[in-house]
Amino acid sequence: MSVQNPADIFLRLDKKWSRFEQARVVILPVPYEYTTSYGRGTAYAPESIINASYYLELYDEELDTEIFRLTNGIATLPAVHFDGAYDSAAVELVREQVVRLMEQGKLVVSIGGEHTIAIGAAQAHTHFYPGLSILHLDAHSDLREEYEGNRYSHASAMARIYEFNKNIVQVGIRSQCAEEAEFIKKNRINTFYAYAVKQGRYNDKYGSWHNAVIDSLKENVYVTFDCDFLDPSLIPALGTPEPGGFGWDETIAFLRKLAARRTIVGFDVNELLPAHPFIHPQFTVAKLIYKMIGYIFSKT
Repeated sequence: MSVQNPADIFLRLDKKWSRFEQARVVILPVPYEYTTSYGRGTAYAPESIINASYYLELYDEELDTEIFRLTNGIATLPAVHFDGAYDSAAVELVREQVVRLMEQGKLVVSIGGEHTIAIGAAQAHTHFYPGLSILHLDAHSDLREEYEGNRYSHASAMARIYEFNKNIVQVGIRSQCAEEAEFIKKNRINTFYAYAVKQGRYNDKYGSWHNAVIDSLKENVYVTFDCDFLDPSLIPALGTPEPGGFGWDETIAFLRKLAARRTIVGFDVNELLPAHPFIHPQFTVAKLIYKMIGYIFSKT
């Protein structure tokens, strides 16, 4: 398995720590963009996030370690090339690549691209982990049967995932159509709306919304993280920004607790839209990825 040139490696790790053969974690850039419906440019996100990662400190003060050492290195793969493949064909390309990596014992971090990239990655993980929970962190429920005539739209990503995995838990939702709301009710999808979380609705019974979400998940969890889960004041570089999102501290506190109490078997990050002159969104997302890797491996 080939890896990127040194200039295209996550964190710009040296060869000792970025070799595919030894690394327990691989970064898979997935620059797929075909159905974005407002701002465009998510195809440039993987490259921008990797470039921003060069400026992260490798030492993490919270975990008191250089995270890449916990994983025996982090390898960065060449970007997925779609060569004119769209919709179901694009999903299959992602699924095949993730399956091959998982067969070699790697924890796969897929960086999109639009949210459609999550379908293939989630399908691969569902195959490997029967009973897997899909944790969907997003401003939008993405449960439309189709959008603008396309069943593989980014707005339908979770509807496609629901077809092969019913164990979906959604957090942060604050924008959806009436049909999606009805789908959630009819199929009893665990959905933690942003307004309910922020009103403290789960505090009396569970102590916190963190506990309420984690208690609804099975042991193995795949996380699909749409960057508009975060508030646009923190991440303004979004194709479909939605006010009322989550802050940095509350997000990483939740992810650390999640990793401590459940087994995160893989994750994707999607829907960042790099926008000049902003540089902090891609830096923030790069740090989020690095922190998540650290949380996953700090307990192993």
